[in-house]
This record gives sequence, C-alpha cells and structure tokens, in this order.
Amino acid sequence: MIPRPDGIRRPGFVVYGWVNMTDLSNESLHFRAESERAESLRISEIFYSLQGEARESGLPTVFVRLTGCPLRCSYCDSEYAFYGGERMTLAEILQRVQGHPARHVCVTGGEPLAQPNCLPLLKALCDAGYEVSLETSGAMPVEQVDPRVSRVVDLKTPASGEQHRNRMENLAVLTGRDQIKFVICDRTDYDWAKFTLDQYRLPERVGEVLFSPSYGQLQPRQLAEWILDDGLPVRLQLQLHKLLWGDIPGV
Repeated sequence: MIPRPDGIRRPGFVVYGWVNMTDLSNESLHFRAESERAESLRISEIFYSLQGEARESGLPTVFVRLTGCPLRCSYCDSEYAFYGGERMTLAEILQRVQGHPARHVCVTGGEPLAQPNCLPLLKALCDAGYEVSLETSGAMPVEQVDPRVSRVVDLKTPASGEQHRNRMENLAVLTGRDQIKFVICDRTDYDWAKFTLDQYRLPERVGEVLFSPSYGQLQPRQLAEWILDDGLPVRLQLQLHKLLWGDIPGV
C-alpha cells in the first residue's frame, strides 16, 4: 500500500488515502490489453509453404494473409479473404509466425495496407529478424512501409477492371529492394504493361519487373514469346504454388 494525497482536505491538514497495489496492477494489465487490441489486425490465414511468386519464388515462406480488400479484380484468386478472418494482436501473429522454420515472411491479402495496423506489423516482423515482403495492389500509398520491407506492387492492367485504381505516384518512392508485377490476361494487357514499363522506366526504378500470365486465361508460352520477341527486360513469373498444388487456399 502507498499513500496518495486524495483524502479529505481541511485547513492545515491533508488526510492521506491509500492506493491498493492490486488495483494498480489490474489497471496496468487492462491498459496493456486495450493497447494490444488497438494494434490488432483481422487475419484470414497464416500458413507455411513455398513462395510461388516474385523474386523469392521457391523459398520456404510464412504467409500472413490479411482480411479485406477495396478492389475487385476480375482474376482475383483470394476472394475468400474479402471477409471474415480472426482478430489477432501483433504478439499473437508473431507467435504463430515463429512456430514455423522459415526466415522469410510474406504479408499479403486481400489488400494488406487497407488495415492501418499493417504498418506496425511489418515493422515488428523486421525487428524480429525476418526478411519481409509485402504484396500490395497499386491502389494504396506505400511510402510509409518500413524501408526494410520488399514492396511487391501489383499494377492493375485493363482486364483486371481496376486499372483506374492505380496510384502511379507510388512509383516515385520505390527502390531497388522493391518489385513491380503485372498480371497479363491478353494482348491488350501486355501492350499496356509494355508501354508502362517504358514510360516510367521501371527497370531503372526497382529490382524486378514481373510479367505473370493470368492463371487459366493466358498460356505462359504465349506470354514468353511476346517477351522474347520484344526483348523486354522483365522476368516471366509463373505461380509455382499453383503448378505444385493447384488453385487452392493455404498453399
């Protein structure tokens, strides 16, 4: 017990009340719990697999898929992550991630940056010693993402139905750690991506530019031939996880 001057006041006197240390301890725990809840996120799934895309393709990776996305791309393969999920604190997410042997973590969605607490999650993962990549649409600002994170920005092509959502100003803040992806559905998409590649000098801005055929819509060989014919300085990307396990969640 410790005294505090909140007792009855009379002229010339202060009668000290008492603070119960158990009450203080409970208040501290309550405050900490509230603080942790304030930094929580809604998580669709956390799973361990091989990275199927981008520069780290083939590496054992822990995936943290956040719930929610403001876009509705025509070829979306993760619609199940639009809604639902489990509310988890940063500590709970880290604990789940640490239960797997991989040192690379991919934060994906949905659109991860639609949840503001994605930013402290990325920082916490980097602080814990993980190599972290962020898969994000081109529709959200990326300048506040921790600079240790590799930002994989998916610029939306015409066939996605969401081309108008691209924030082209994001390109100015990308660095050699970052990557840009185009999902190509047809020749129109390819021509638009090729034009954008040249207009914004993308190979000079980022570490990798990835052209990925939309699964089930464009034959990979066709895209490969277009790239070879034009001699584009891009990497053909196939979704390795779909080649191995098919188009199913959790891989």
